[in-house]
Amino acid sequence: RCAEIEAKMYETAIAFIQKRFPTGWGGAGVVHTAQGSFFTSVALESANAGVLLCIETGAMCEAHKYNERVTHCLCVVREDENAPFTVLSPCGVCQERLRYWGDGVQVGVTTPDGALRFVPLYELQPYHWTAAYPPEELEHFTGPAEQK
Repeated sequence: RCAEIEAKMYETAIAFIQKRFPTGWGGAGVVHTAQGSFFTSVALESANAGVLLCIETGAMCEAHKYNERVTHCLCVVREDENAPFTVLSPCGVCQERLRYWGDGVQVGVTTPDGALRFVPLYELQPYHWTAAYPPEELEHFTGPAEQK
């Protein structure tokens, strides 16, 4: 089931990029939720780089808006319409955003061979700062975490 979700996320991202950015650079973020939704987003564009958000942020906000638990997150870019598509691992800020739904959220990661690969957040951050606190102290700051 996960492989199907991940493949559909990748296909969704590519189709969205081709439609939204027919020429030049393009990027799309896709999240999948436990309820079966797929939300897509793009990065905001602004002359002031200080106000920009990551590509996948809008999709995370949509999931949060509908109170759906994110299970997977993927960011795909290409340099221009002739370039290959590349998966970008989530930056540290997006990793923090995704932890709202637990450290088991599966994220697409950059690989040397370009293969589509997802890993849980806890593999990207094995020494995350939240380990210093008992889970009940963090419950106020987390959403509907992954069911174990």
